[in-house]
Amino acid sequence: MKHRPKEPDLTTDELLAMLTAAAQPLRLRIVAELAGGRVHVSELARRLDMSRPLLYMHLDRLEKAGMVTGQLELSEDGKAMKYFQLVPFELCVTAETIVAALETDGADGGTQKGETDMREIER
Repeated sequence: MKHRPKEPDLTTDELLAMLTAAAQPLRLRIVAELAGGRVHVSELARRLDMSRPLLYMHLDRLEKAGMVTGQLELSEDGKAMKYFQLVPFELCVTAETIVAALETDGADGGTQKGETDMREIER
């Protein structure tokens, strides 16, 4: 049996954010595209044939889930340039992962607003 290093403890909300982010096909395409390295947001939108506003919405979800990070830079001519890249992550869900997330939240199993949070994450 292969042993894996202990994953950092996630809260229920963090686990749900990652699962929700990974459960959307467009977000999976974004992750796959960023697997090749850091990309300027306009170039990423072109590669994915996606509008920048829609792309930013998905990137925001991925960033909140801790899967990507964005960095604003100034070009030589003074224009703001936003680049995104993957944050190293591994998404492995087991019964133990779920139990650990609930234990991290405390004995009550998380916040009472958990269902509301999930609906907000899905939007």
